[in-house]
Amino acid sequence: MPELKGWKELPIGGLIVEPGNAKQYKTGTWRVLRPVYQPENCIHCMQCWLYCPDQAIVVEIVDGKPKMRGYNYYYCKGCGLCANVCPKSTDPKTKQPAPEEKRAIVMRPETDFAEE
Repeated sequence: MPELKGWKELPIGGLIVEPGNAKQYKTGTWRVLRPVYQPENCIHCMQCWLYCPDQAIVVEIVDGKPKMRGYNYYYCKGCGLCANVCPKSTDPKTKQPAPEEKRAIVMRPETDFAEE
């Protein structure tokens, strides 16, 4: 039976040793859900941009202020963090999920979209 290695001898695994390398790879081709931006409901608080782990939120500076303009779907993995942190996803009176027509970001199944 081979001798087992101790934790100090094991190779590094499960760690991101080069953070910030996602821009080198187009990773959005395998998502199951796609965030859909509804600009008429957006208050441009930029919470989506702040929480997006893949920097997939497209931002434009207008009159010195950041404005959300949509997604770079090449990098979006469809995790839904943007929709979860968006204040427009919750009805402020009831604290329940807001109706889809009032949300700024709605998650849709990727199968709803034809090849683009």
